[in-house]
Amino acid sequence: MTAATPPTPRVARELCRRTRSKAYIAGAIASLGSDYVIGLKAVNCDSGDTLAQEQVTAASKEKVLDALGDAASKLRAELGESLATVQKFDVSLADATTSSLDALKAYSLGLDVYNERGAPAALPYHLRAIQLDPNFASAYRQLGSDYWSLLELERSREYFTKAFELREHASEREKLSIEADYYASVTGELDKSAAVLEKQIATYPRIIGAFSNLGLAYASLGKYEKDAEITKEGLRRAPERSDASVNLLMDLLCLQRFDEAREIVRTAKARGIDDEALHVGLYILAYFGGDAQGMAEQQEWFTDKPDFENQMLELSSDSEAYAGHLRRARELSQQAVDSAIKADSKESGAVWEAIAAQREAAYGNPAEASKLAIAALKLAPTSQGTESEAALAFAMAGHTDALRAKSLAEEVARRFPLDTQIEELWLPTIQAQLALQRDRKDPTAALNALQAVTRIELGQMQFLVNGSCLYPNYVRGEAYLAAGQGIAAAAEFQKILDHNGIVWNCWTGALARLGVARANALQSKSSHGADADANRVRALAAYKDYLTLWKDADPDIPILKQAKAEYAKLL
Repeated sequence: MTAATPPTPRVARELCRRTRSKAYIAGAIASLGSDYVIGLKAVNCDSGDTLAQEQVTAASKEKVLDALGDAASKLRAELGESLATVQKFDVSLADATTSSLDALKAYSLGLDVYNERGAPAALPYHLRAIQLDPNFASAYRQLGSDYWSLLELERSREYFTKAFELREHASEREKLSIEADYYASVTGELDKSAAVLEKQIATYPRIIGAFSNLGLAYASLGKYEKDAEITKEGLRRAPERSDASVNLLMDLLCLQRFDEAREIVRTAKARGIDDEALHVGLYILAYFGGDAQGMAEQQEWFTDKPDFENQMLELSSDSEAYAGHLRRARELSQQAVDSAIKADSKESGAVWEAIAAQREAAYGNPAEASKLAIAALKLAPTSQGTESEAALAFAMAGHTDALRAKSLAEEVARRFPLDTQIEELWLPTIQAQLALQRDRKDPTAALNALQAVTRIELGQMQFLVNGSCLYPNYVRGEAYLAAGQGIAAAAEFQKILDHNGIVWNCWTGALARLGVARANALQSKSSHGADADANRVRALAAYKDYLTLWKDADPDIPILKQAKAEYAKLL
């Protein structure tokens, strides 16, 4: 006779502490010949006394889950749950989860492995679970989460969609999780996802993952204060969870609360949390502090992490480009793409290539931008992130690529008609950039298009390592410059600089300095007397700030040459 081992007193106490429960359920399964004996008991967390217990027998392995469900229903009634609620939620495990004990084991092992070693290690277990039971809704949902952690969002959406289609095979609380993920990650309906998660927390307050997921929904809407508040509550309830610590770290960065972010890192490391996203946060904190050694240490940590190495290579590329080291940035960007492909993460590689295309266009190399955007689309032609980033790159590259940008934007709008960020962020930004094409130069149309962005312009983007590059603010600043409105332009570029905890080392942060300089120079020309002098002084200071940042930049970058010429005219 063999049996599953019930939790030890120490483990039981830890379960009670984590879930803030007054009691816990212990269970064991023993095999006796062809029969399986299943025992369940409810135990008082404070005293250790048994409150109720049930024992049932299954005639075969295939009947174990049915017997376990019967035992659970009897135990609930014995504990005093009303007949009405027992009947209401009395769904067999086969209908509420899976009919396969082996699939359930694989799924559960995958969850344990995910918590210990992350998504790459958990994937084989969750794939095995759906092989054993193709109707296992929660396993499909977890696969979606696994791929989401790896920034493979198209694959992730496939599994979230399948989970949604099979949600009637899940329990009531699992349905809410499935629906929330589907609305957030497939249809992109962020408000709808947040509403489902709020309902889930109200109904099942011990589902800790819902707190982190709700926080992410708030972050995507740009509501970082609400994100931090709900994430802190989740972390308070389950301080050992890495997702809560990492999410709060990112919230605090976005809120410009860097000292608190460092404290979260210290606390997480003291608890033994060693998540890759934590090391990304450590890298960017070192970057903000000008700590080259700290940055190098984090880069080194990623060298033997093939599933995540591409993210650090992309960050490193952005850091070099931010300082005007474009040739080195190109090398690192190509390494990031190659690393992502090697890790079977083509979508990530395509997004990195599309972002490289944008900065080439922004720095004055439209032909290189067009080439990179085309390559990105070949690598991941159906990726929402790739299409969106490439469309903006084409729009920035010049009028010869305008049709490509327009066609891509229309395709994204067709495929994701309900997506909040597509409708309220990406499409208006692409349309505005197209309105600023050299042959059109219609700043009024650009500014009108960007009116739709205001609600979520600071929202965290799903397929970036950083929070957001604040593309709408950059394009709006360019539109105000084209319209001759220097004060308004300076305000938009300054917003990017004031939110470096969101922008990190994106190219928009570097060029925002030049944008502030140009805006003040414009004001100097349009004002008189003391006002003109004051604006000229501010412009010179801003140009000097930008040129100091790029003091050892590659000298042949077109926008750098333009900036030097503009500065010289003001002297």
